[in-house]
Amino acid sequence: MTPDLEDLYREIILDHYRNPRNTGELKSPPAIRTVGFNPLCGDEITLYLDIEGDILKDVKIDIRGCSISQSSASMMSEAIKGKHIAEIQQFIQSFKSMMSVHKAQLAGDETSTQGKLADNDPGEVDDNLDDDGIVEQTLEDSKLGELTALRGVVQFPVRIKCATLAWNTLIQGLEEVG
Repeated sequence: MTPDLEDLYREIILDHYRNPRNTGELKSPPAIRTVGFNPLCGDEITLYLDIEGDILKDVKIDIRGCSISQSSASMMSEAIKGKHIAEIQQFIQSFKSMMSVHKAQLAGDETSTQGKLADNDPGEVDDNLDDDGIVEQTLEDSKLGELTALRGVVQFPVRIKCATLAWNTLIQGLEEVG
């Protein structure tokens, strides 16, 4: 990753940390209220989902934690608001795949199937690695937009749980819908 790209990603993360989007609460019910907690570092999120039919009409977050967890939650809320549930599930799969492929590489598991893209295209995990062992941007990443700024988190495996906390909480909330 080039220093300019690292600086841009750092700026995006800090912007979402300093100015989180979609903060607050929604009346529950009718909104679904789901709580997530990361015991490793104490991050805690309450996620409110207002779902009408198969569309996420509104989302609010109330989060206390590190800059990574807060930024990830803020970026996630922007990415999913107003989207169909099926599209949100694709976002979840793409984001978690981005985080997992790096984790597999850091563990040295080059045979892992976690390196597959969200649309289940098989691919060699190594094909997209840059000189630092970080997966370069792919077509799948372009769907994630600003969320790709969190790609560098995978260099610090203990922080992956911080980045995925909001996403795991979202999965719990969507499971409540059925």
